[in-house]
Amino acid sequence: MTTDIVALIEFYEKEKAIDRERVVEALEYAFCSAYRKMVPGADAIENLRAEINEKKGDTRILASLEVVADDDYVDKFNEVPLAVARRKEGEAELGQRLEFDVTPKNFGRIAVQTAKQTMMQRLRQAEKEKIYDEFKDRAGDIVSGSVRRFEKSDVMIDLGKFEARMPSKERVGTEEYNVGDRIRCYVVSVENEGRGPEIILSRSHPNFVRRLFESEVAEISDRTVELRAVAREAGYRTKVAVYTHDDKVDPVGACVGLRGARVKNIVRELNNERVDIIRWNDDIAEFVTEALKPAKVRSLTLNEDEQVVHVTVDEEDLSKAIGRRGQNARLTSKLTGWDVQVRKDESQHEQFEARVGDAASHLGESLGLEPELADKLFRAGGVTVDMVAQMPAEYIASALEVELDEANRILAASMGENRGGTTEPEAPTEAAPSHVPTDEPTVEEGTEG
Repeated sequence: MTTDIVALIEFYEKEKAIDRERVVEALEYAFCSAYRKMVPGADAIENLRAEINEKKGDTRILASLEVVADDDYVDKFNEVPLAVARRKEGEAELGQRLEFDVTPKNFGRIAVQTAKQTMMQRLRQAEKEKIYDEFKDRAGDIVSGSVRRFEKSDVMIDLGKFEARMPSKERVGTEEYNVGDRIRCYVVSVENEGRGPEIILSRSHPNFVRRLFESEVAEISDRTVELRAVAREAGYRTKVAVYTHDDKVDPVGACVGLRGARVKNIVRELNNERVDIIRWNDDIAEFVTEALKPAKVRSLTLNEDEQVVHVTVDEEDLSKAIGRRGQNARLTSKLTGWDVQVRKDESQHEQFEARVGDAASHLGESLGLEPELADKLFRAGGVTVDMVAQMPAEYIASALEVELDEANRILAASMGENRGGTTEPEAPTEAAPSHVPTDEPTVEEGTEG
């Protein structure tokens, strides 16, 4: 059993990297606790210590007793009569403290079993303190490890001598992990509360991308290029803004690398997450315009008091500017620090509606119609008086929601206008097509009338 003690000390010293003194201290504490449980009344001993021979594994329990006069001897657990003390040490005096070996027979074998739980608790605590001492200054670094096991949705990562936790909120939703997988993670923090020191890792943290760029791009690590901002939706898309004071250096090109080699390595580590590299600009209008690419910004206005950017784009660029599930606009807001509001440019539509209104007004004057009815007739295909004259009265009544008599009046008026040779107003280019089957061609949307 003494050999087991020596092996235990060497195991924790070499495999767990715990100082030998801490291991021996934990064993001594555990053996003292075991002795108090084994020996009736031993809880009353005030000064008790264990002594371990680290080479042989022998253990002794020593009690420190106060020398008292023979007549005053009362507490056998904390006192020793003067006569007994002088047999141990001839010059012993009253009040002096002497250590006596109180080790029971076969104590080593019994104590190891009794003290096992206490000893393991102390050693685990020593191991956690070792973790904290080693990792307390490594928050913000990237570490490599392998997936050891899962605790509910948390992933436990084996870092070699230590174990770390990646909580579910720090996981990337699109990634799947299997036991034994080698992964790289960002050290978010080293906590030393509650259950003891604990290393918290992340693969979804924006700074994980920052550290990957620093390790992959030499110009960032030597501070030639600055990584000014990072905005990330882990698993889907990341935007990074880079800047340099050196006019001879292209910050975006430095991050992309020759034939995209550098950014490809980063994208590969992120499991093909999309990474946009943007040139930083102190001019917020230029910065937002650059960040929203590939969408082309048509106009941009700033509300500096509320830090809101209103952006208008053409209809064909609207989906690009907003991005899938709003990611492009949302990440642009995070990257710039301004609330970016994207909307469709309505100016062309407004111009078209104005032309429709003018044409319908001319049509209404020609046929004696109220503006509302004239607008309905125009949008129903009556772009000109001539086209109205070719419409069936039933179709006019249905389109304008009027009686058949009123439809016949409108039809008669259009025919009268036609015979009078009235010049028809030019139709807008985006009028709705007529649904009336006639020999004359109808005006299609986007063509000249």
